Amino acid sequence: MFIAVIGTGYVGLVAGACFADKGYDVMCVDIDENKITRLKSGIIPIYEPGLKEVVDRCIKREHLTFTTDLKEAILQSEAIFICVGTPEGVDGRPNMDYVYAVVNSIATILVETNSTAVFKVVATKSTVPVGTGDVIEKIFRDKGLNEIEVASNPEFLKEGCAINDFVKPDRIIIGVENERAREKLSEIYTAFTRKSERQLFMDRRSAELTKYAANSMLALRITFMNQLASLCELIGGDISSIRQGIGSDTRIGSSFLFPGPGYGGSCFPKDVKALIDLGQENKFPLTIMEAVDVFNQKQKHVLSQKVIKHFGGDLTGKTIGVWGLSFKPETDDVRESPSIFIIEDLINASAEVKTYDPEGMETFRKVLDHKKLTFCSTLYDAAKGCDCLVVVTDWNEFKMPNFERVKNLMVNPIIVDGRNLYSPQKMKELGFNYYALGRKVILAPQKNL
Repeated sequence: MFIAVIGTGYVGLVAGACFADKGYDVMCVDIDENKITRLKSGIIPIYEPGLKEVVDRCIKREHLTFTTDLKEAILQSEAIFICVGTPEGVDGRPNMDYVYAVVNSIATILVETNSTAVFKVVATKSTVPVGTGDVIEKIFRDKGLNEIEVASNPEFLKEGCAINDFVKPDRIIIGVENERAREKLSEIYTAFTRKSERQLFMDRRSAELTKYAANSMLALRITFMNQLASLCELIGGDISSIRQGIGSDTRIGSSFLFPGPGYGGSCFPKDVKALIDLGQENKFPLTIMEAVDVFNQKQKHVLSQKVIKHFGGDLTGKTIGVWGLSFKPETDDVRESPSIFIIEDLINASAEVKTYDPEGMETFRKVLDHKKLTFCSTLYDAAKGCDCLVVVTDWNEFKMPNFERVKNLMVNPIIVDGRNLYSPQKMKELGFNYYALGRKVILAPQKNL
């Protein structure tokens, strides 16, 4: 079977590679010629564990090709997956220009090549507003393309483990309006569900809404725990104990119950806002999600506020180290990352900032590159000469550092732990001032202030 994947961003590249690894002939299409040239040479534009190995293997076996020739891909394909970006627009809503440009191009190609009678399935993997499938179908029908069936097939990939998520999915959501589209997509995904049945079929609108609902539910859990952590700091509770207490309830479960500096990335912020907009458009405000969005923006400043408060509101002459720039570990994605807001706050408070991230420094430079910000080659370089160290991302190499070395490198042994990675008791024994989320503050003598 020949599959066309339109868009070679995070979703498209992972999907194309994983389809090809199952033996399908896959052609990934992008309008960016430089990107396609680099992909043909085995240069992967994003950091995702295992992705390069899969791409290289599929290219070698001639199951995966990259091209800018949309026409060739469309005419050969039985199934077309739209994986282009839907970035947040100036009004806060998803920008659908790329999706509709692709759809109109597909329609034009099929009409101009007299291929209107050829059956194909066009599925959106891009996160799109509810009702997008209806709009796409109308575009095709208005041009006489009655054999094209439109489906919604949202992705649920976690950055950092996307390959495993695609190959061994919790569920595969397929939104269709007829049996032909259902059969074709079921056939494609059978290769991924041989050991257990995880294909869930529903109507298109429900599939589109499921994507927003899933991410919004996870964002809600994160925000709930962040609010509980703030309450713990006021009443003297310990959020780690509370997390275990509620997470052991099988009705709740333990996933996404860790407090942190606010959620970021390309999905949660955008999808929460899109769901809020959908409620407002239908005169049914989703007040829970509105509160989640507002609180999450505040949460991104919590760690910097702890630092600023410790030093009495003025960081003049202070150097602050920041461990972690990506919004989560095992990715170089810094979109909406809390680190952006934290570092901006520190600089605005007159601090010098030193930072280190295993993969996210180059992408971060494109977002924020300031004369008072220094990018370091190791986590210890980022701690050297600092008055305080802020842990933002829970990369593995941050979990068990040489604390004695860190302490000796710093001017003042102060750690603000935004991921609750360390034991407060151990920090006390080592002589650190230790601030975390939802835990008691540990204070120790400082070298100087």
